[in-house]
Amino acid sequence: MTLKARRAMIERDNADIPLSRQSELISLPRSTLYYESRRDEEAQLKECRLMNAIDSLYTERPNLGRNGMRDALEERFGVTVNGKRVRRLMRKMGLQAVYPRPRRKTSTSDREHEKYPYLLAGKEITKPDDVWCADITYIRLKGGFVYLVAIMDWATRCVLSWELSNTLESGFCIEALKKALSDGRRPEIFNTDQGSQFTSRAFLEVLINEGITISMDGAGRALDNIMVERLWRTVKYEEVYLKDYRTASECRNGLEKYFAYYNHQRRHSSLCRKTPADVYGKDPGFVEMRLLAESNDRLRIRTGAGRSSASVASAPATLRFASASATATQLRLEDLPPYSRRNSVQTMGTG
Repeated sequence: MTLKARRAMIERDNADIPLSRQSELISLPRSTLYYESRRDEEAQLKECRLMNAIDSLYTERPNLGRNGMRDALEERFGVTVNGKRVRRLMRKMGLQAVYPRPRRKTSTSDREHEKYPYLLAGKEITKPDDVWCADITYIRLKGGFVYLVAIMDWATRCVLSWELSNTLESGFCIEALKKALSDGRRPEIFNTDQGSQFTSRAFLEVLINEGITISMDGAGRALDNIMVERLWRTVKYEEVYLKDYRTASECRNGLEKYFAYYNHQRRHSSLCRKTPADVYGKDPGFVEMRLLAESNDRLRIRTGAGRSSASVASAPATLRFASASATATQLRLEDLPPYSRRNSVQTMGTG
């Protein structure tokens, strides 16, 4: 259990057990118990903006390490930041540069966790439920971030389940896995990376109890799980970066609508212009049907007296900003997402 989680267990109003005794019982250092961050809200906001910029650059160029990311931040956003700070923030976001490296220098997961070999090399995956895959990515918010896990069918690209969390504990991954298995379908192989969430005993037990063969990416080989990595690029460029979520609840609502669209309306050229849900044989649930109906209703063109559908279609459209009028020709600078304007991170200061 992390120090942050143990600190949250402390009952400061408990008159029967002193704070010193509570700290001793859960092995929490006293310095951690009484520590109060001196970082003000403005400093935290600047760091979130810097993390947003890093996330945007990493999604575009995942080969950038701390030095390359530092140079890209200065060139793209005009902000000078220390390489050590970039490395710390990338670790905090769970990001690691993708490039060939000696095995001995790759990051290692929990040594107590069991590892499994990679089983997809040379395997022809052509039908649903041959292989499921899963991964975790960082989703930026206006004043923070959350983590998104998704479980996807490899052959059809259908997203079977997903969950959000503000920590990297394994619980939300297990919940997503159980949700994917709840309809009775099972894959022959389940592939993940070697992250501690997927190598934890609690996660592996769910797969073992279902008789599912386990496969794991090689160390430092992000392309072994290329299908779900490609999904993250699609989700971020088509949804996350366009919406610039402010809160976790707004993020959840937005992703619910997007994944309903992705599974049931977004056609793939590799699937002969069919949707992932059609190829996989996944019917929309009640919530998905409601979300799709709402989206279709918003996109439907309504014609009034004396106006044709063509004239309505050519009318100026209002974007997502509530303050924008239908006749507006320019957007205000403050309405743009932080990563869309050059001076958005210039006030962050040096690292």
